[in-house]
Amino acid sequence: MARALVPATFADYRALARRRLPRQLFDYVDGGSYQEVTLRDNAADLDRLRIRQQVLRDVSRLDLTTRVLGEPWAMPVAFAPVGLAGLMHRRGEVQAVRAAEAAGVPFALSTVGLCSIEEVAAAARKPFWFQLYVMRDRGFVAEVIDRAKRAGCSALVMTVDLAYIGARYRDVRSGMAGGLGLGGKLAVALDGLRRLGWMRDVMLGGRPLVFGTIAPKLPHARSLGEFVGWVQANFDPSVTWRDIEWIRAQWSGPLILKGILDAADATTAAAVGAQAIVVSNHGGRQLDSVPSTITALPAVVDAVGDRLEVLFDGGIRSGLDVVKAVALGARGCLAGRAWVYALAAGGEAAVTRMLGTMRREIEVAMALAGVTSVAAIDRRLLVE
Repeated sequence: MARALVPATFADYRALARRRLPRQLFDYVDGGSYQEVTLRDNAADLDRLRIRQQVLRDVSRLDLTTRVLGEPWAMPVAFAPVGLAGLMHRRGEVQAVRAAEAAGVPFALSTVGLCSIEEVAAAARKPFWFQLYVMRDRGFVAEVIDRAKRAGCSALVMTVDLAYIGARYRDVRSGMAGGLGLGGKLAVALDGLRRLGWMRDVMLGGRPLVFGTIAPKLPHARSLGEFVGWVQANFDPSVTWRDIEWIRAQWSGPLILKGILDAADATTAAAVGAQAIVVSNHGGRQLDSVPSTITALPAVVDAVGDRLEVLFDGGIRSGLDVVKAVALGARGCLAGRAWVYALAAGGEAAVTRMLGTMRREIEVAMALAGVTSVAAIDRRLLVE
């Protein structure tokens, strides 16, 4: 009899998620765009960095805390917004926000999460972040921002690298992007039926085709392909830097721009009044063959100085990756696939275990590198 896998690493949670989820959903989370070069580079370039080991320091007391936008974080990790996360486990965003709060780290809810702003707010005990996609219907966008304000969200994360949806060929093959004939639709349905645990938990125990915050725009959705089609038709490719002023008129709290890779764009973000940016290539899901986020990070940090706070996203699989990104100037790191794989593998409890592992990995890395606080981590921690 095969022994059950006890998850210890990102790869373990990914393997469990692959086993539990229908292929269509797993490929949606796991995949990137085009040939997935940037998806691979995000992780590979982090792996190439080397940490300077320093011994015989007093590392009996370690301080993993940091502050971002005035908020205390228990460690330099936050949950990146992930669309449709609620399909990975029943009411998944609710389970995830609870795990994030218990660990003392921020949670960002996606505009296209399966749970609405109001549902997550009802489950949360602390303010969370809301991630905004700007749509063609600006009246609806203003309404969504107002809902985020009424829910007490502490920051607005505006994703800026989705003028068009990337060419995600795994989603084409799986039918997630639509276009399947009858035979393909039957194959997708049969694949879902074979995942009995997921079927009972999500399809029978949840509300899988009620699309959270955007439900008023998709009241009668019948498939994920219909959802993807709505996204493609309604996200606004005409958005420019001038629209930040309009966003600012709707939202007076901290504004974070997510999807910055270029140093010149970073300085523009500071000029238009963003309080923070996320160096991100959308997890390798948008334009392929752009730089990995870890190679783009140093130039962005140098360009903006202390004019705004720089966060990092892309390829975070462990506490070691977090330490490397902080060493290159990130105030904190957003992890996406890490929490979603854990959520798919075992719900809130698995997400909590994953965060505990990540915390211990950061502690060990700091101790063996001879630093006792996140504030002391800088580029000298890396071997040139």
